[in-house]
Order: sequence, then C-alpha cells, then structure tokens
Amino acid sequence: MSSDLSQVFTKVSAFSLAGVLGVGTVAYLASKAFLPKNARWQDRYTFIWLAFDALIHFSFEGSFLWLSVFGRQVNTSVGPFAEMWREYAAADFRWGVSDPTVVSLELLTVLGAGPLCCYILKQLVNDDPARHYWIIVLSTAELYGGWMTFCPEWLTGSPNLNTSNALHLWVYLFFMNIIWVIIPFGLMYDSYSHIAGSLRAQQRLARSKKA
Repeated sequence: MSSDLSQVFTKVSAFSLAGVLGVGTVAYLASKAFLPKNARWQDRYTFIWLAFDALIHFSFEGSFLWLSVFGRQVNTSVGPFAEMWREYAAADFRWGVSDPTVVSLELLTVLGAGPLCCYILKQLVNDDPARHYWIIVLSTAELYGGWMTFCPEWLTGSPNLNTSNALHLWVYLFFMNIIWVIIPFGLMYDSYSHIAGSLRAQQRLARSKKA
C-alpha cells in the first residue's frame, strides 16, 4: 500500500502543491495589506484571486515558458521548476515536449494575462470602477485559454492525457484547471451586474429628465 501511495504522491508533488499553497498565502496577505478593511467581500476575494492568478502566471507558468522557449523543453531540462513541470507533464504529456499550441497559449497568459491582473489589482486598490471592464476581458481570455488547452484533446480522444493516477486526474487535470473556469465566470457575473446596473441607472435618469 505504501509503495502504491508513493507512486501517486511523490516529494515533487508535495513541493509543487506547497508552492501553490504558498502563492495563495501571499495573495491573501497582500489583500490584507493593500485593501481597506471595509472593502466589499467580493472585492477582497477578487483581489486574492487576481494576486494568486498573477503570481501563478509569472512564477509557475513563466518558468514553463522559459524552459520551452529559451531551453530545449521541460523533459530535457534540469532544476526544480523542470522537475515540477515534469510532474505535471506526467498527467498531460504536451507540457513536457513544448507543444506549440500550449506554448502559444502560455505566451498570451504570461505576457498578457499576468500584467493585466496587476493592472486590475491597482484599480481595485484605487476603487476604480473601470476595473469591471478589464475583469471581463481577463476572464474571457482565461476561459478561452482553458478551452483551447483541452478542447483539441477531447476532439482527438485525449491521447496526451493520463488519467490513471488519481492525483494527476483530480488535482492536476481537474481541480487546477476547473478553478480557472468557475472563478472567471463568477467574476464576469459580478462585473456584468455592475456595468449593466450603472448603464440602466443612467438610462433611467436620462428618461426621467426627458419626461
């Protein structure tokens, strides 16, 4: 039993998940430091998510991009980040061989979504309502990235996905990707409510003045 468990959950798995937890902790502490205590709970959770999102894009995914563009590929690279990505590549083989579609999406994610997260964080701190437009832009990009990562696999019978390992299936492939679906949808709904509410209020005001 212990040997089976060691094959499912390795030291690299532990360090990788601890790294994700550490990023989440930093994002939470940043929200405590930069947001006022009376901030809406929605804005606080949005800040935590965006800070987490930016840090993941820059550190974890940024390292993948570095290894894939400036190195050879994850499978033939050395170092802690290469080991971490080989762990993930055991679940989705494309990440180990610099698959061009994955690398293309990560270029947009690291160079586009990451800085946009930081810009929205600045708007949140300044309580700038314009953030709601950019939240929708960012969320749409995140959802598109997830779709283009997995839809080609589903259409071809998922030849690069290994679902035989419970950790790889439910943590790496499912959980670590579904949160980039559920949370962006939630953020889009909240921002849509603000934008639509403001526009409708202006419309009612304009009609009342005409009357």
